[in-house]
Amino acid sequence: MTTMTRPFTPEQLMRYSRHIIMPQVGGIGQRKLLDAKVLLIGAGGLGSPAALYLAAAGVGTLGIVDFDVVDFSNLQRQILHGTGDVGRPKVDSAKETLNEINPDVNVVTHNLHLTSENIMEVIGDYEIVVDGSDNFATRYLVNDACFLANKTNVHGAIFLFDGQATVFKPGEGCYRCLYPTPPPPGMVPSCAEAGVFGVLPGIIGSIQAVEAIKLILGVGDPLINRLLLFDALEMEFRQVKLRRDANCPLCGDHPTVTELIDYEVFCGSA
Repeated sequence: MTTMTRPFTPEQLMRYSRHIIMPQVGGIGQRKLLDAKVLLIGAGGLGSPAALYLAAAGVGTLGIVDFDVVDFSNLQRQILHGTGDVGRPKVDSAKETLNEINPDVNVVTHNLHLTSENIMEVIGDYEIVVDGSDNFATRYLVNDACFLANKTNVHGAIFLFDGQATVFKPGEGCYRCLYPTPPPPGMVPSCAEAGVFGVLPGIIGSIQAVEAIKLILGVGDPLINRLLLFDALEMEFRQVKLRRDANCPLCGDHPTVTELIDYEVFCGSA
């Protein structure tokens, strides 16, 4: 990202005026946002609110990775899409919605299934990865790739009424420091099997957007080494301190995971 200031257009001055008058953002900060490149893994429950707020904030390049199509069952929570989008590729619906919100944003669509063979090429052009994936196979793949490519991973996850968010910065811990290996098939039900409270991903996805913007601007205290837990039923937030695990199989002192692995077989993903 560059801190060089270039003139804003009159429309940009109006669009981003509430940012520009903030001393923590200002014109230089808004230019950082316009120059930033963020990749969103998933255009679903978490990716929808994250993408909407990142686009509205003026993040200049937003990559969207998703290989699914819009289904009626998505509409209860995946607010990037509408009834008329059912049957369309999610990345196409997302691009249309985001460009309607903010034509400044270059939305790059990746209509593909992430694998060990393509993920490094996909994430290569981006500075921050916002992981809104809904399965363990993708979550571990994204975590490993971000560490190996030295990318910051803004993590979020949801289940029923509970959500969590954190930031994994290479060298300061990773998802495997929390969960060294994927769960066996069938141990953890998916959202399709167990259900999910529709509003919950809106809260966690918005927190992911907050963290991404803070990282771009270099302000505040990101959720590095802190896991934020949210219980919607009790309306309670709490934090758990994290630290890099010296025995972590990926980022520890003696790593055993040194290359990317496809985890569909381990996790029972389709």
